[in-house]
Amino acid sequence: MRDPHELYEMVGELAELSEPVLIQGMSGFVDAGNAAKLAREHLLSIGDPAPAVSFDLDQLFDYRSRRPTMHFVEDHWESYDAPSLTLQLLHDHAGTPFLLLSGPEPDLQWDRFTAAVTALVEHLGVRLTVGMTAIPMAVPHTRPPGVTAHATRTELIADYQPWLQRVEVPASVGNLVEFRLGQAGHAAAGFAAHVPHYLTQNDYPAAAEILLTSVSRLTGLALPTDELHQAAETMRANIDAQVAKSDEVASHVQGLESQYDSMLQSRQRPSLLADPSGLPTAEELGAELERFLAEQSGPGEQPPQ
Repeated sequence: MRDPHELYEMVGELAELSEPVLIQGMSGFVDAGNAAKLAREHLLSIGDPAPAVSFDLDQLFDYRSRRPTMHFVEDHWESYDAPSLTLQLLHDHAGTPFLLLSGPEPDLQWDRFTAAVTALVEHLGVRLTVGMTAIPMAVPHTRPPGVTAHATRTELIADYQPWLQRVEVPASVGNLVEFRLGQAGHAAAGFAAHVPHYLTQNDYPAAAEILLTSVSRLTGLALPTDELHQAAETMRANIDAQVAKSDEVASHVQGLESQYDSMLQSRQRPSLLADPSGLPTAEELGAELERFLAEQSGPGEQPPQ
């Protein structure tokens, strides 16, 4: 393998760091409800970001599969939205510095890239790396979002119960970074927020809020989420108003709530597991609600968010 250090260059001052947290929020993998995107943008809006490390994206990015945008004005090309993959220095609400890895997920040289991130973790003395993503789940929007937690060390997520047993999923660079860091003996974790499967195409700020709350809880960083909470409340009210227009859809939401509540109850006391056989399937609920929400939008409009 070619030297992974050749993939990046230091472009900022990092002398103030002392065992920082690194949050990885690369785009390009599953992100239901754009939750990780919303969380990442929120961090950048409150954290006074400054560039620290720049990756050579020309070696990592497939431009033809994800073509960047160029802007044409009358008779000339005015600008080019060049993609970038960077490690930025931010500060939390208490002034504590931390790092954010953001930009497009690399298409190429995954092993070399993960080796480069590991080298940076060791060089900068990172004490904990935390990833963020979001996945569609058969959960109702009327219940607080849940998260699937995973980590290289069990004690990091001891307060979280598993939602899944053994599954096979397509790999992502973010998850591979966590895996490789664990192999190298470093502490790393990740959170996947649960987004109602009928709202995955909408921005879902409630899931972004639970992601940052989970990151804050694990790392000790002070990450205010008031704006996300307000946006989540507004969206909840909009969806509730739509559901209330249809007795059929309201009944389906109640069925999903019953399934969800029974599942939570069974996790706490297995003997109380309810029989969900008479309830509609997640696929049936999702198809019906997606159809209903689409019908509430006019031509060319997006469903309310």
